[in-house]
Amino acid sequence: MFTKLSQLGEFGLIELLKNCRGSGAAVVEGRKPRGVYGHEPYVVHGIGDDTAVVPLDARRYLLLTTDMLLEGVHFERKAPPRLIGRKALACSISDIAAMGGVPRYALVSLGVPGNLSWTFVRDVYQGMDALARPFGVAIVGGDTIKSTKVVINIALTGEAGKSDVVYRSGARAGDQIFVTGPLGKSLSTGWHLKFTPRLKESRYLVRHVKPTAMIDISDGLAADLGHILEESKVGAVLEENEIPRRAGANVRQALYDGEDFELLFTVPRRKAAFWGRQKQFRFYPIGEIVPHAKGLLLKNKTGALAKIEPRGYTHF
Repeated sequence: MFTKLSQLGEFGLIELLKNCRGSGAAVVEGRKPRGVYGHEPYVVHGIGDDTAVVPLDARRYLLLTTDMLLEGVHFERKAPPRLIGRKALACSISDIAAMGGVPRYALVSLGVPGNLSWTFVRDVYQGMDALARPFGVAIVGGDTIKSTKVVINIALTGEAGKSDVVYRSGARAGDQIFVTGPLGKSLSTGWHLKFTPRLKESRYLVRHVKPTAMIDISDGLAADLGHILEESKVGAVLEENEIPRRAGANVRQALYDGEDFELLFTVPRRKAAFWGRQKQFRFYPIGEIVPHAKGLLLKNKTGALAKIEPRGYTHF
Protein backbone atom coordinates (compact mmCIF):
# COMPACT_ATOMS: atom_id res chain seq x y z
CA MET A 1 0.00 0.00 0.00
CA PHE A 2 1.40 3.40 -1.01
CA THR A 3 2.13 5.66 1.96
CA LYS A 4 3.19 9.29 1.75
CA LEU A 5 6.24 10.43 3.71
CA SER A 6 4.06 12.99 5.49
CA GLN A 7 2.06 10.06 6.88
CA LEU A 8 5.13 8.04 7.85
CA GLY A 9 7.01 10.83 9.57
CA GLU A 10 10.80 11.00 9.89
CA PHE A 11 11.17 8.10 12.30
CA GLY A 12 8.63 5.93 10.53
CA LEU A 13 10.74 6.37 7.41
CA ILE A 14 13.89 5.43 9.34
CA GLU A 15 12.19 2.27 10.61
CA LEU A 16 11.35 1.24 7.05
CA LEU A 17 14.89 1.98 5.87
CA LYS A 18 16.24 -0.31 8.59
CA ASN A 19 14.60 -3.19 6.80
CA CYS A 20 15.57 -2.36 3.22
CA ARG A 21 17.40 -5.59 2.48
CA GLY A 22 19.35 -5.45 -0.75
CA SER A 23 19.45 -1.65 -0.78
CA GLY A 24 22.54 -1.35 1.38
CA ALA A 25 20.57 0.64 3.96
CA ALA A 26 20.05 -2.23 6.38
CA VAL A 27 22.74 -3.43 8.74
CA VAL A 28 22.82 -6.59 10.82
CA GLU A 29 24.60 -5.98 14.10
CA GLY A 30 27.09 -8.58 15.19
CA ARG A 31 27.20 -10.36 11.82
CA LYS A 32 29.98 -10.34 9.26
CA PRO A 33 28.35 -10.54 5.81
CA ARG A 34 30.83 -11.25 3.02
CA GLY A 35 30.98 -8.39 0.55
CA VAL A 36 31.56 -8.49 -3.20
CA TYR A 37 35.31 -8.25 -2.68
CA GLY A 38 35.53 -10.68 0.22
CA HIS A 39 35.61 -8.09 3.01
CA GLU A 40 33.71 -8.86 6.19
CA PRO A 41 32.51 -5.61 7.83
CA TYR A 42 31.40 -5.87 11.45
CA VAL A 43 28.77 -3.50 12.83
CA VAL A 44 28.58 -3.01 16.58
CA HIS A 45 25.50 -0.74 16.46
CA GLY A 46 23.77 0.62 13.36
CA ILE A 47 20.64 2.67 12.69
CA GLY A 48 18.72 3.90 15.73
CA ASP A 49 21.10 5.96 17.87
CA ASP A 50 22.95 9.28 17.67
CA THR A 51 25.80 7.62 15.78
CA ALA A 52 26.66 4.28 14.25
CA VAL A 53 29.31 2.28 16.13
CA VAL A 54 31.90 0.10 14.39
CA PRO A 55 35.23 -1.44 15.51
CA LEU A 56 38.39 0.65 15.53
CA ASP A 57 40.97 -1.33 17.52
CA ALA A 58 41.24 -3.53 20.59
CA ARG A 59 40.25 -0.71 22.96
CA ARG A 60 38.16 1.72 20.94
CA TYR A 61 35.11 1.99 18.73
CA LEU A 62 34.76 4.29 15.72
CA LEU A 63 31.67 6.53 15.78
CA LEU A 64 30.06 7.69 12.52
CA THR A 65 27.42 10.41 12.16
CA THR A 66 26.06 12.72 9.49
CA ASP A 67 23.77 15.75 9.64
CA MET A 68 22.13 17.64 6.77
CA LEU A 69 20.99 21.23 7.24
CA LEU A 70 18.66 22.96 4.77
CA GLU A 71 17.98 26.65 4.26
CA GLY A 72 14.45 27.47 5.40
CA VAL A 73 14.32 24.50 7.77
CA HIS A 74 17.41 24.65 9.99
CA PHE A 75 18.50 28.23 9.27
CA GLU A 76 17.57 31.28 7.24
CA ARG A 77 19.94 32.71 4.64
CA LYS A 78 19.74 36.10 6.34
CA ALA A 79 21.44 34.61 9.43
CA PRO A 80 25.16 35.35 9.83
CA PRO A 81 26.91 32.78 7.60
CA ARG A 82 29.58 32.12 10.24
CA LEU A 83 26.84 31.02 12.63
CA ILE A 84 25.28 28.84 9.92
CA GLY A 85 28.59 27.05 9.41
CA ARG A 86 29.15 26.82 13.15
CA LYS A 87 25.76 25.21 13.70
CA ALA A 88 26.31 22.68 10.92
CA LEU A 89 29.39 21.27 12.61
CA ALA A 90 28.06 21.73 16.15
CA CYS A 91 25.08 19.44 15.43
CA SER A 92 27.39 16.57 14.53
CA ILE A 93 29.74 17.17 17.47
CA SER A 94 26.68 17.06 19.72
CA ASP A 95 25.83 13.60 18.32
CA ILE A 96 29.32 12.33 19.16
CA ALA A 97 29.03 13.80 22.67
CA ALA A 98 25.69 12.03 23.16
CA MET A 99 27.41 8.69 22.56
CA GLY A 100 30.18 9.39 25.08
CA GLY A 101 32.80 9.88 22.36
CA VAL A 102 35.34 12.43 21.10
CA PRO A 103 35.04 13.97 17.58
CA ARG A 104 37.90 13.57 15.10
CA TYR A 105 37.48 14.10 11.32
CA ALA A 106 34.82 15.90 9.28
CA LEU A 107 33.80 15.88 5.62
CA VAL A 108 31.77 18.89 4.47
CA SER A 109 29.39 18.77 1.48
CA LEU A 110 27.87 22.07 0.38
CA GLY A 111 25.06 22.83 -2.07
CA VAL A 112 24.70 26.52 -3.00
CA PRO A 113 22.95 28.64 -5.64
CA GLY A 114 25.22 29.91 -8.40
CA ASN A 115 24.37 33.54 -7.67
CA LEU A 116 25.52 33.31 -4.04
CA SER A 117 28.55 35.42 -3.15
CA TRP A 118 31.95 33.93 -2.43
CA THR A 119 32.08 35.77 0.89
CA PHE A 120 28.98 33.89 2.11
CA VAL A 121 30.61 30.53 1.41
CA ARG A 122 33.92 31.68 2.89
CA ASP A 123 32.22 32.80 6.09
CA VAL A 124 30.30 29.52 6.40
CA TYR A 125 33.59 27.63 6.32
CA GLN A 126 35.24 30.07 8.71
CA GLY A 127 32.39 29.47 11.15
CA MET A 128 33.02 25.74 10.95
CA ASP A 129 36.74 26.17 11.39
CA ALA A 130 36.32 28.42 14.43
CA LEU A 131 34.38 25.64 16.18
CA ALA A 132 36.49 22.76 14.84
CA ARG A 133 39.73 24.02 16.39
CA PRO A 134 38.76 24.06 20.09
CA PHE A 135 36.95 20.72 19.71
CA GLY A 136 39.92 19.00 18.06
CA VAL A 137 38.13 18.36 14.76
CA ALA A 138 40.03 18.27 11.46
CA ILE A 139 38.02 19.17 8.34
CA VAL A 140 39.60 16.87 5.76
CA GLY A 141 37.51 17.21 2.60
CA GLY A 142 34.02 17.15 1.14
CA ASP A 143 32.08 18.08 -1.99
CA THR A 144 30.27 21.05 -3.56
CA ILE A 145 27.28 21.21 -5.93
CA LYS A 146 24.90 23.82 -7.34
CA SER A 147 21.48 23.82 -5.69
CA THR A 148 18.44 26.08 -5.44
CA LYS A 149 18.84 26.47 -1.67
CA VAL A 150 21.83 26.35 0.66
CA VAL A 151 22.38 22.79 1.86
CA ILE A 152 25.17 21.76 4.24
CA ASN A 153 25.96 18.16 5.09
CA ILE A 154 28.56 17.17 7.68
CA ALA A 155 29.89 13.64 7.99
CA LEU A 156 31.86 13.34 11.23
CA THR A 157 33.86 10.53 12.77
CA GLY A 158 34.64 10.14 16.43
CA GLU A 159 36.06 7.54 18.75
CA ALA A 160 35.24 6.18 22.19
CA GLY A 161 36.60 3.58 24.55
CA LYS A 162 34.57 0.38 24.27
CA SER A 163 33.35 0.76 27.85
CA ASP A 164 32.55 4.47 27.37
CA VAL A 165 29.91 4.30 24.64
CA VAL A 166 26.42 5.26 25.89
CA TYR A 167 23.39 4.09 23.92
CA ARG A 168 19.72 5.05 24.16
CA SER A 169 18.76 1.56 25.23
CA GLY A 170 20.20 1.26 28.76
CA ALA A 171 17.71 3.16 30.94
CA ARG A 172 16.07 1.11 33.71
CA ALA A 173 13.17 1.73 36.11
CA GLY A 174 14.43 3.76 39.07
CA ASP A 175 17.06 5.65 37.06
CA GLN A 176 17.04 9.43 37.48
CA ILE A 177 16.66 11.70 34.45
CA PHE A 178 18.91 14.75 33.92
CA VAL A 179 19.51 17.51 31.38
CA THR A 180 22.56 19.74 31.01
CA GLY A 181 20.84 23.10 30.56
CA PRO A 182 17.67 25.19 30.08
CA LEU A 183 15.18 24.31 27.34
CA GLY A 184 12.68 26.10 25.10
CA LYS A 185 12.61 29.19 22.83
CA SER A 186 15.81 28.18 21.05
CA LEU A 187 14.73 29.76 17.76
CA SER A 188 13.50 33.11 19.08
CA THR A 189 16.60 33.54 21.26
CA GLY A 190 19.08 32.48 18.56
CA TRP A 191 20.32 29.60 20.74
CA HIS A 192 19.88 27.17 17.81
CA LEU A 193 22.74 28.96 16.02
CA LYS A 194 25.00 29.72 18.99
CA PHE A 195 24.85 26.62 21.23
CA THR A 196 28.03 24.90 22.38
CA PRO A 197 28.04 21.09 22.09
CA ARG A 198 28.16 19.55 25.58
CA LEU A 199 31.33 17.57 24.94
CA LYS A 200 33.02 18.53 28.23
CA GLU A 201 29.93 17.49 30.16
CA SER A 202 29.83 14.21 28.27
CA ARG A 203 33.48 13.47 29.09
CA TYR A 204 32.83 14.18 32.77
CA LEU A 205 29.78 11.92 32.82
CA VAL A 206 31.53 9.02 31.10
CA ARG A 207 34.50 9.21 33.46
CA HIS A 208 32.70 9.78 36.75
CA VAL A 209 29.10 8.57 36.45
CA LYS A 210 28.59 6.48 33.26
CA PRO A 211 24.99 7.21 32.25
CA THR A 212 22.76 4.26 31.46
CA ALA A 213 21.29 6.09 28.43
CA MET A 214 21.94 9.41 26.69
CA ILE A 215 20.76 11.49 23.73
CA ASP A 216 21.08 15.11 22.62
CA ILE A 217 17.91 17.20 22.50
CA SER A 218 17.39 18.24 18.89
CA ASP A 219 13.69 17.47 18.29
CA GLY A 220 12.47 18.44 21.78
CA LEU A 221 12.63 17.05 25.31
CA ALA A 222 9.44 14.97 24.98
CA ALA A 223 10.41 13.54 21.58
CA ASP A 224 14.00 12.71 22.44
CA LEU A 225 13.13 11.26 25.83
CA GLY A 226 10.60 9.21 23.88
CA HIS A 227 13.46 7.71 21.85
CA ILE A 228 15.18 6.60 25.06
CA LEU A 229 11.92 5.15 26.39
CA GLU A 230 11.28 3.26 23.16
CA GLU A 231 14.79 1.82 22.89
CA SER A 232 14.99 1.00 26.63
CA LYS A 233 11.42 -0.37 26.88
CA VAL A 234 10.60 1.87 29.89
CA GLY A 235 8.38 4.82 30.85
CA ALA A 236 9.14 8.10 32.63
CA VAL A 237 7.71 10.70 34.99
CA LEU A 238 8.90 14.28 34.45
CA GLU A 239 8.65 16.85 37.26
CA GLU A 240 7.15 19.97 35.68
CA ASN A 241 8.67 22.34 38.25
CA GLU A 242 12.16 20.85 37.83
CA ILE A 243 12.48 21.24 34.04
CA PRO A 244 14.89 24.17 33.48
CA ARG A 245 13.59 26.73 31.00
CA ARG A 246 15.24 29.43 28.97
CA ALA A 247 14.11 32.95 29.93
CA GLY A 248 10.50 33.47 28.92
CA ALA A 249 9.88 29.83 27.96
CA ASN A 250 6.85 27.98 29.28
CA VAL A 251 6.59 24.26 30.02
CA ARG A 252 5.12 23.44 26.61
CA GLN A 253 8.00 25.17 24.83
CA ALA A 254 10.53 23.36 27.03
CA LEU A 255 8.92 20.04 26.15
CA TYR A 256 8.39 20.48 22.42
CA ASP A 257 10.41 23.33 20.83
CA GLY A 258 13.64 21.42 20.17
CA GLU A 259 16.95 22.72 18.82
CA ASP A 260 18.28 22.93 22.39
CA PHE A 261 21.19 20.51 21.90
CA GLU A 262 21.49 19.85 25.61
CA LEU A 263 22.29 16.32 26.74
CA LEU A 264 19.44 14.27 28.18
CA PHE A 265 20.64 11.27 30.19
CA THR A 266 19.75 8.75 32.88
CA VAL A 267 21.80 7.46 35.82
CA PRO A 268 21.07 4.82 38.46
CA ARG A 269 19.49 6.19 41.64
CA ARG A 270 22.55 5.20 43.72
CA LYS A 271 24.68 7.58 41.61
CA ALA A 272 22.16 10.41 41.33
CA ALA A 273 23.74 12.59 44.01
CA PHE A 274 26.76 13.22 41.75
CA TRP A 275 25.25 16.48 40.45
CA GLY A 276 25.36 18.12 43.87
CA ARG A 277 28.89 16.99 44.69
CA GLN A 278 30.63 18.65 41.76
CA LYS A 279 30.86 22.36 40.93
CA GLN A 280 32.26 22.25 37.40
CA PHE A 281 28.96 21.79 35.51
CA ARG A 282 25.24 22.37 35.94
CA PHE A 283 23.14 19.22 35.78
CA TYR A 284 19.39 19.37 36.34
CA PRO A 285 17.43 16.39 37.71
CA ILE A 286 14.02 16.44 36.00
CA GLY A 287 12.37 13.09 36.64
CA GLU A 288 12.57 9.34 36.97
CA ILE A 289 12.40 6.28 34.75
CA VAL A 290 9.41 4.03 35.53
CA PRO A 291 8.07 0.75 34.13
CA HIS A 292 7.13 0.75 30.45
CA ALA A 293 3.39 0.39 31.00
CA LYS A 294 3.15 3.85 32.58
CA GLY A 295 4.25 5.65 29.41
CA LEU A 296 5.45 9.27 29.56
CA LEU A 297 3.90 11.31 32.38
CA LEU A 298 4.20 14.91 33.57
CA LYS A 299 3.73 15.66 37.29
CA ASN A 300 2.59 19.19 38.16
CA LYS A 301 3.25 21.10 41.38
CA THR A 302 0.19 19.57 43.07
CA GLY A 303 1.43 16.05 42.34
CA ALA A 304 -1.20 15.34 39.67
CA LEU A 305 -0.01 13.17 36.78
CA ALA A 306 -0.93 13.73 33.12
CA LYS A 307 0.07 11.59 30.18
CA ILE A 308 1.94 13.49 27.45
CA GLU A 309 2.88 12.50 23.94
CA PRO A 310 6.56 11.87 23.11
CA ARG A 311 6.44 14.22 20.14
CA GLY A 312 8.40 17.21 18.90
CA TYR A 313 9.74 18.57 15.61
CA THR A 314 9.22 16.31 12.59
CA HIS A 315 10.72 16.70 9.11
CA PHE A 316 7.72 15.32 7.17
